[in-house]
Amino acid sequence: QVQLVESGGDLVQAGGSLRLSCAASGNIFSINTMGWYRQAPGKQRDLVATITRSGTENYVESVKGRFTISRDDAKNTMYLQMNSLKPEDTAVYYCNADVTTISRLNYKYWGPGTQVTVSS
Repeated sequence: QVQLVESGGDLVQAGGSLRLSCAASGNIFSINTMGWYRQAPGKQRDLVATITRSGTENYVESVKGRFTISRDDAKNTMYLQMNSLKPEDTAVYYCNADVTTISRLNYKYWGPGTQVTVSS
């Protein structure tokens, strides 16, 4: 089994910054593409950013230039640096990982989420 746990969510004023972390643990052989998603109240869960094992980054247009995704494979951890936060960034942020397990099986896992609230 594999577990993902997000941390770093908080209440912050508009214009402020937060750094989210997602730590993966368990029967991990390798982690392939990882991503951050967010879900605002009453809305669907949407992609924010992804990063491949080789480090290729992809962002949704609304966060380009403000958010930076990164990963540390030695720690099985992914990060999301969020700058110039806006009230519309308020959401529960979830991490997702495409994991190859020790048994060489591939599964996608989700973390439980961390709340980010941006006040105006």
